[in-house]
Amino acid sequence: MSQDLPFDLSLSEEQRITRESMRRYAERQLRAIARDADEAGAAPEGFYAATMELGLGLMPIPEAHGGAGMPRSPMSNVLNAEDLAHGDISLALGTLAPLSFINAVLDFGNEAQHEAFLPRLAQEHFVPATVALTEGRATFDPTQLATKARQDGDSYVINGEKRLVILGASAELLLVVADLEGEGPAAFVVEQGTDGLSAEAQDYMGLRAVETATVTLDGVRVPASHRLAAFDLERLVDLGRIGSAALAVGCCQAVLDYCIPYVKERKAFGEPIAWRQSVAFMISDMAIELEGMRLLVWRAASRAEQGLPFHREAHLAKTYAAEKAMQIGTNGVQLFGGAGFVRDYPLEMWYRNLRAVALLDAATLV
Repeated sequence: MSQDLPFDLSLSEEQRITRESMRRYAERQLRAIARDADEAGAAPEGFYAATMELGLGLMPIPEAHGGAGMPRSPMSNVLNAEDLAHGDISLALGTLAPLSFINAVLDFGNEAQHEAFLPRLAQEHFVPATVALTEGRATFDPTQLATKARQDGDSYVINGEKRLVILGASAELLLVVADLEGEGPAAFVVEQGTDGLSAEAQDYMGLRAVETATVTLDGVRVPASHRLAAFDLERLVDLGRIGSAALAVGCCQAVLDYCIPYVKERKAFGEPIAWRQSVAFMISDMAIELEGMRLLVWRAASRAEQGLPFHREAHLAKTYAAEKAMQIGTNGVQLFGGAGFVRDYPLEMWYRNLRAVALLDAATLV
């Protein structure tokens, strides 16, 4: 019966105004540097410091802990993720990583943990923080974690390896999800510099503009107070799935927006290629699939915001986005023909980035 409950997709006036600002920022600050960042394999120096003007991390942090005290809003976070990814999905991931950590602490931490960790992220300067969930197995299942934790007196000892951790090498705070002996999945805040914690930057086919790392935990010891009190793995994964799907929507919108003017202007045999049915149908299919992706994502986020069950909706949104984002990326390259294979155009970069959507679990927690 849960899927029959109502959901609201109308945006507030504040959300509409914020979208306009976010879209301008994504176009001028992310899209403008995306290619150079992809080539360099890193965001430009000072980029993340400049993102602080967006105030994304400050919004949900309570005023008592130095933030703006805005209500926790998965729907607003989805809109922000979509708009930033329209500029560049890699840089959007890095920008949103600290917010993912903040949202997890807000959702699963107690008041003492809010007081301990949130003020450190309510700073005027960018403080890298992230969530480490994914592991390096083709059959990775968040409920079957190879990273293990055991209690030892008044602390916990963690051993394991996490892959594809956004900002993993530079993060001052990491939320590590591990299988706690005798209890199941648990989440621990691990601070940079802790003995046994190390990270190695990895170079992937896509997402080259954001720092992605393999994080190794070798006998890492954390105090009991660093275990999040009310951790819920299903909620963490579901909110992460929604965030990943929202990023895919934004990048796919960029592909479509880039392709439509091109097929109208590009001529073959004396006429625009948009006049060919095969091209027109491909553009139409891309637009239809994109709108389906967006509606599934918005529906899942709306239900999460209203406190309704959203596990099914999050799964559908992520599964559909992972499949259709790859299809839209492929079609974008195809529509440009040989030019789509050339690095002078962003289509091949978007294609590479969209391939990562299926791999992102809790990288962007809305």
